[in-house]
Amino acid sequence: MAMTHEEIVKELQDAGALLTGHFKLRSGKHSNRFFQCALVFVDPDRGERLCSALADQIKEKGITAETVISPAVGGLFVGQELARALKLKSIFADKVNDQLVLKRGFSIRPGEKVIIAEDVVTEGGRVQQTIDLVRSLGGIPVAVAIITDRSGGKANFGIPLFSLLQLNLPTYLPEECPMCKEGMDLTTPGSGAGSKA
Repeated sequence: MAMTHEEIVKELQDAGALLTGHFKLRSGKHSNRFFQCALVFVDPDRGERLCSALADQIKEKGITAETVISPAVGGLFVGQELARALKLKSIFADKVNDQLVLKRGFSIRPGEKVIIAEDVVTEGGRVQQTIDLVRSLGGIPVAVAIITDRSGGKANFGIPLFSLLQLNLPTYLPEECPMCKEGMDLTTPGSGAGSKA
């Protein structure tokens, strides 16, 4: 049975993954909210439940694939658990000089159908890089699957997008940020969560 919106929000809140403060996002913009997806997977059962719910959305639409790829580091857990739920291969792309590449013996063959998995999308730059990588290797991106869509539904990659939760949270250019104007400490979360910018 599909998880309700309330059940999903409760899972994220119980994990302590919805943070409030003053955050610098990967896009360079600032926000007063941040979704720290890694905290969801501290409890493997919670991560499995959420990714199974995401997989159910994909199955309901009849989308088929052979492989799930995720950009390192944020999407790794999502990609692994989504691939498990869909019974697909799981690979990930490494970042080298701010570009995504396949290493570690991973490969995508021409014509291979691939789902892109990520934890959070705000503007979608890393997901688009992953789609471009798949296409450059001859693969066929068939869907994007994410835990949280922070774009307010604006993210569009030209292929079906599945998310468990849509958040329409404000983001600010640094020079327009009200938290900066108030002198609030700025945190750069993600893989360096907790570090001050």
